[in-house]
Amino acid sequence: MVEKTIRISNKSDKPDNVVMKENEIVELCQDIESEMPGFFRGYFAYLRGNVLPMTRLAYLRDLKHFFTYLIEETDLTEAKVIKDIRQSDIAIIRASDVNMFIDYLRRYKVEKDDKVTVYENSGRSLARKKSSLSVFFKYLYRDEIIERNITEGFDPIRVPKPGEREIKALTDDEVMIMLDLVSSGGSLTKKEKEYWEKTKLRDKAILLLFLTYGLRLSELQQLNISSFNFNRGEFKIYRKRGKESLMPLNRTATEAVFDYINKERPGEDRLPAHEKDALFLSLQKKRMTERQIRDMVKKYTAKALKTTPRAGFSPHKLRATAATSLIGRGNSIFDVQALLDHEQVTTTQLYAAHKLNTKRELVKDMEWEIERKEGKKEE
Repeated sequence: MVEKTIRISNKSDKPDNVVMKENEIVELCQDIESEMPGFFRGYFAYLRGNVLPMTRLAYLRDLKHFFTYLIEETDLTEAKVIKDIRQSDIAIIRASDVNMFIDYLRRYKVEKDDKVTVYENSGRSLARKKSSLSVFFKYLYRDEIIERNITEGFDPIRVPKPGEREIKALTDDEVMIMLDLVSSGGSLTKKEKEYWEKTKLRDKAILLLFLTYGLRLSELQQLNISSFNFNRGEFKIYRKRGKESLMPLNRTATEAVFDYINKERPGEDRLPAHEKDALFLSLQKKRMTERQIRDMVKKYTAKALKTTPRAGFSPHKLRATAATSLIGRGNSIFDVQALLDHEQVTTTQLYAAHKLNTKRELVKDMEWEIERKEGKKEE
């Protein structure tokens, strides 16, 4: 079977790569919907009209997982595939069945070929999956597909309150160590340095955009050369709700992006047509994927933290670094909220409450063992 080529006929203001990405998400949703029973069509229409595409995809994936569990782990249905699940099978599902599924998700195994993978979900992940099923069963009750609203019997899930979570972010000193590293290549292995020589300007520009603007990974990955207007000192990003946002360029960000484009990025004549406008390119001359950007960030942050690459920080933690650094410099919480695109200012306030340095100051003068030894010396 010949794979069809997808072309974009784009009449909107969005760049083609953003439209293509949205189309990919829609197609993934449609693939899952095609596996579901026909009487769910109203629910699919409800999701299309009421939630963001990525949220819609997450809901559908959770729903698919639930029905796969019903088929493989329970006797609630005789169906062998999800599409064959009947409306009468749904009608007999009780809150206790959903609670058992959520409990199952805490830790479960998947065997495939000669491999066994163990999955473990945090309370936050379980709460999100429970929320997906709550939306589904509330819709079925509202649409009179089931007779009772079983969601009232779903067990509560304990998740940390916002103030209980430790916010992970780089300190200003660690940021400086990381930027020195990406600028000089110091402390890199011989193999790492060979790669760094080809990508150092790109990597520095990426890190500085994350650190200065607190961009989300998807926002940075979608950047194009045409996103930047250097004459006006600004660049355009597309937020997760599809809205455009203009970001002002400061001197550091301008120089970093400008240096990368003019000194390291391949010229347009060496690029495929669909990659000519992509800003950050891999060595294969393709737009960097989100995974490639994430791995690159983890590598440099691990060096700054003096830990293993696996324990390095994600781009989201550079977003947290930007927030804590901006607030630490005395900027208004509301201004930082606008820059980072937080829906609620309470989210931004979490970063204001993050006072790692205060903790360090408190314990700095409580060196019991050092004082004990020094005291002995004095004696």
